[in-house]
Amino acid sequence: MSKDTIVIREIEPQDNTEIEAVIRSCFHEFNIPLEGTAYTDPETSKMFQSYQNNNDAYFVIERNGKVEGGGGVKPLSASDTDTCEIQKMYFSKEVRGQGYGRALFEKCIEKAKALGYKSCYLESASQLKAAIHIYESYGFKHLDGALGNTGHYSCGVWMIKNL
Repeated sequence: MSKDTIVIREIEPQDNTEIEAVIRSCFHEFNIPLEGTAYTDPETSKMFQSYQNNNDAYFVIERNGKVEGGGGVKPLSASDTDTCEIQKMYFSKEVRGQGYGRALFEKCIEKAKALGYKSCYLESASQLKAAIHIYESYGFKHLDGALGNTGHYSCGVWMIKNL
């Protein structure tokens, strides 16, 4: 059996369809509400176009030429300019549990620092226990409520970390 070829890279226009499919499939797999989440977020169908500013970035995990996950960094909506949000971090079951999520998460944190952000915020769903454990292991602290104005009112986990 040959070893998989894994690449973590910035999103390209042709990745939109594949990353949208990965994101949407996670909601069904983990029984996460569709409304008030990334599922109905208008950016989800146009991820490349949504991350083309000089203060954001979105990365994908490509396995054997197929996009199997992604995650990005963007300014936190309706917040101070020193806080970014790690957004739309989802992975197909084919790449989960192999360390690629951690590698992509680290890449997002490093990008946030390089872009000059002072703190990093994220929202998640309580069903995503493995992801929340990873966030905690990187020093993210739980908050009692949401920050900014992400529109993701169905997310019940809010976390922040000083960079």
